[in-house]
Amino acid sequence: MAFWQSKTLAQMSATEWESLCDGCGKCCLNKLIDDETEDLYYTNAACLLLDHQTAGCQHYSDRFTHVPQCTVITIDNIHELTWLPDSCAYRRLAAGRELPSWHPLLTGSKEAMHLAGMSIQGKVVDERRVKDIEDHIVLWPLKDVD
Repeated sequence: MAFWQSKTLAQMSATEWESLCDGCGKCCLNKLIDDETEDLYYTNAACLLLDHQTAGCQHYSDRFTHVPQCTVITIDNIHELTWLPDSCAYRRLAAGRELPSWHPLLTGSKEAMHLAGMSIQGKVVDERRVKDIEDHIVLWPLKDVD
């Protein structure tokens, strides 16, 4: 039985926890929250550190030096991070769901994730090139495919 099936999130080692991240890059997209309705909107404006082809952070180990507001996802805050997409492994497991069939822990690589359209690969623009963020609202990050 795989560790994510036999352990709770709180029981996982730091290495196991980190490996749950599928590397889709959706958490690195700029998001908007409507002041009146509190509705969340994803944009295709990506963090300046996000590699648009691999969907990985170009400076992961020292990302806070470059982007101080970058969020660390932990067992203590996972339930508060409602802006994470439903496809996120952390959210899925915290909600009692399984990993999706395209997850790299199941497939051995990110390729199935990219082919399923579950990553940011080829879909984003650099946040530094965005003038009107509202013009970049997209729905595809909300997609959740098993």
